[in-house]
Amino acid sequence: MPSTPPHILVLDDKLDICLSLEYILSKKGFRVSYAQTIEQGLLEDRNGNPDLVLMDMNYTSDTTSGSDGLALLKKLRERNPDRAIVVMTAWSNTELIVQSMKLGAADFIEKPWQNQRLFQILEQQIKLQNLEKSKQGLAQQLAEQSSTEILWHSPAMKKVMQQVERVSETDASVLILGENGTGKSSLAKYIYNLSPRRDKNLVSVNMGAIPDDLFESEMFGHIKGAFTDAKSDRIGRFSIAHEGTLLLDEIANMSMMQQSKLLRVLESGEYEAVGSSTTQHANVRLICATNAELRTLIEEKIFREDLYYRINTFEVTMPPLRERREDISLLATHFVNLHSKKYNRPAPKIKPSAVSALEGYRWSGNVRELSHVMERAVLLCSSETIDREVLNITPVPSQASNHPLTTLAEAESSLIIKSLEKTDGCTAEAAKILGLSTSALYRRMEKYQIKYG
Repeated sequence: MPSTPPHILVLDDKLDICLSLEYILSKKGFRVSYAQTIEQGLLEDRNGNPDLVLMDMNYTSDTTSGSDGLALLKKLRERNPDRAIVVMTAWSNTELIVQSMKLGAADFIEKPWQNQRLFQILEQQIKLQNLEKSKQGLAQQLAEQSSTEILWHSPAMKKVMQQVERVSETDASVLILGENGTGKSSLAKYIYNLSPRRDKNLVSVNMGAIPDDLFESEMFGHIKGAFTDAKSDRIGRFSIAHEGTLLLDEIANMSMMQQSKLLRVLESGEYEAVGSSTTQHANVRLICATNAELRTLIEEKIFREDLYYRINTFEVTMPPLRERREDISLLATHFVNLHSKKYNRPAPKIKPSAVSALEGYRWSGNVRELSHVMERAVLLCSSETIDREVLNITPVPSQASNHPLTTLAEAESSLIIKSLEKTDGCTAEAAKILGLSTSALYRRMEKYQIKYG
C-alpha cells in the first residue's frame, strides 16, 4: 500500500507565491495547501495537520520587521512542538533569522528561492521528522519493555543473574541460549536496562523472519531508487540502534548468506545502505538469542564458526522452568496480577492445591506457557481464588524408571518420532512439544534420517 505523501502548508500573503510553491512542490510529490493570512493559516493548520509548514515572515501589517511572522511561528510551535517549520523572507535579515531559530524554526530560505535548495531543505526536514517519529515509537516501546520483570529466587536463576549483572555494565556482546519460552528476550531487556547504553534505543529484530532479498535493506537501510520498490529512503536497524543496543533474536535461523553479511559488519564495524556508496560506522551493543544448539549447527555446517565467536563474548543460558521450580509460585502470582489488570478484574489468590499442581507440571513451554495458563485461569475464575480445576493442567508423573539407559542420540530420535506420531506428522506442533523451532526439528530429522508421512 503506497504511503501518504507528506503534507506541506504554505503560508504567504502573496497569492502568486502560494500558487507557485503549490505547483513545484506538487510536482515533487508533496501534498500542498496554502493560506494568505495569519487567521486562515491557523485554521488550515488546525484542520489539515500538516507535516511541515513553509511560512513567510512578513505580512501586510508590517512588511519588513517580521513581527507578524514571529508571532505566528510562536503559535504554531505551541500547537505542535514536534512539527518542522521552515521560514522564508525576501529580506536578508540575520537578526530575524536568529529570532526565528530561537523560537523553534527548523531551517530558513531566502526569496527568491532556488528550487534545488528548497527541495533539499524540505526533504531533509521531512526525513528528520520521520526519524524522530520512529524514535518516539521506539521510546514508547522501550517504556513498555522497561516494565518487564525477571522474578526469581531459585539457585539456578541466582547463578545466571550474578553473571549477567557483571557483564551488563560492559559493551561485551552477549549470546543468550535457552529453550522456547524461557525468557531470553526479557533477559536481553534486563541487560539493556543495566547497561551504559540504556538511554539510547533498544532495537529488536526477529532474524528468522527476514528473507534473503530484504536482509540488507532491513539491517542496513536503502536509498531512494536503489531498486524498483525503493520509493523513499529507508533507515536500517543498525542506524536506528546507533549508540544503543541491537537484539538479534532467532539468530540461528539466518541463512549462510545473511550470516556472511552480518559477519562483515561485525568484523569491520562498517556498512553501506543499499544503493549508497557512503560508508557508515556501526556503533551498537550486540545481544543475540536463540533456542538452537549452535555448536551442533556449526558441526553440521549450518552456522558459521567465525560468526559464533563474534557474538558470544559472553554466553549465558536461561534455565528451563522445570529446573527453577522454586520460582513457579512467584511467577504465577505475578502473571495473575498482570492479567487481572489487563482485563480489569480483581486479582484472585492462588490456592495451595493449585500451587502444587503448577509445581508438578512439566512446563514444556516454560515461562511463556505459565503466563498463558494463568491468563486463562484469570478469565475462567468465578471466585476470589484459583484452584487446580481452573488451571486445567495435569502433572506429568516421572517415567524415568520405565526406560532403560540409552544414548542421547537414540533418546532424541525416539522423542522426535513419538512427537510426530502424536501430532499426525505436523512438524510445527511436534516442534512445539519438543521446545524447538520448526527449522531445528527439520535439521534433527535430517540428522537422524527420520521421514514421516
